[in-house]
Amino acid sequence: MNDIILMALAATVGTWLVTALGAATVVFFKTPNTRALNLMLGFSAGVMLAASFWSLLQPAIERAEKALDTPAYLVVTAGFLFGCFFMWGADKIVSCARSRAECMRGKPDERFHRILMLILSITLHNIPEGLAVGVAFGSLQGGRYSMDQLMGAVTIAVGIGLQNFPEGAAVSLPLRREGYSRKKSFWLGQASGMVEPVAGVIGALLVVRIETVLPYALSFAAGAMILVAVHELIPECQKEQRKQPYFATMGIILGFAVMMLLDVMLG
Repeated sequence: MNDIILMALAATVGTWLVTALGAATVVFFKTPNTRALNLMLGFSAGVMLAASFWSLLQPAIERAEKALDTPAYLVVTAGFLFGCFFMWGADKIVSCARSRAECMRGKPDERFHRILMLILSITLHNIPEGLAVGVAFGSLQGGRYSMDQLMGAVTIAVGIGLQNFPEGAAVSLPLRREGYSRKKSFWLGQASGMVEPVAGVIGALLVVRIETVLPYALSFAAGAMILVAVHELIPECQKEQRKQPYFATMGIILGFAVMMLLDVMLG
């Protein structure tokens, strides 16, 4: 049992490190360039939209069909809407806290609101991914697993790790666009993946229970990500639309295509 937990921990630490590598792409921007960062902000939105379906909703449907008696469409819809409402509620709380802070210091800070929502959404997305890796390794308990089963769990970890690379960039690059330093953008970007080792260990320890909860968690994260991408990132990257009508849009399409390629190719 301890070996299984250690394997799940090692696998999710690896996925976290790939998130950090993705966040490290921000070091290539020595000075903020509005055009390039709008493109990357669109890329981030595309990544989040694609990940919401192929990394979250589709696996949620498959797991619900196998593990639950409740119809999969009800499970996924409920989780998705709850994720949207959760982020909407978090938006309201953040807005209220920001208003109070503005009253105290007399200076608005719009970027604080956008950054907090972005980090929160990606972090929520990483929790079920860590759980998925933990569940994959937790299913090997008993010591009677075959090499094929072990390689299946490793493949899930590798696939999620590769997906985490653009997700790390999806946090750090928008932070850079908002005026944060490269160092701070990197640290906040990689921090969004720190929840995966914790979630992975929990998933391995509670694999039986997590199997029933995971479809809800996956669809919950998808709802949270789509709300943030549509409400925050896409409008922000389109601010220069009159000067460059399709530039940021190409970033959205590119991000979606890259994430879709990784998800479909790695299964």
